[in-house]
Amino acid sequence: MLPANRLTGDKYFNISRNMKMISDAALSVEEAAAVFAALGSEQRLSVLRTLVRAGPDGLSIGDVGARAGVTGSTLTFHVKQLVQAGLVAQEKRGRSVICVGAAYEQVRQVSDYLLRECCADTEDTDHDHG
Repeated sequence: MLPANRLTGDKYFNISRNMKMISDAALSVEEAAAVFAALGSEQRLSVLRTLVRAGPDGLSIGDVGARAGVTGSTLTFHVKQLVQAGLVAQEKRGRSVICVGAAYEQVRQVSDYLLRECCADTEDTDHDHG
């Protein structure tokens, strides 16, 4: 279990280690594009899926690699991209780096970005994407 000061869904560290707040406002096209770019690789998507399946305790970087089938510098590169996009948080615990794919709010905002204007150019406005 991560300690009490673990990152929550509304905060994450970007690659420059600055805390960034995700606002309740809709994502900008630039923010959405950055997230979609991070998810545009089968290996990164596999890494994120592995971390989401692992839950809030996360996994060591070695366990992520073993479960996702991505190792070494390739894994480091992909995790870095996911961290920059705000989809993965990392925490140093002793000699291990723990990765957590717990940026569910960021994923939700990307989904909302796609659905926010669904059918806006049609007369069919009587539906809900829940």
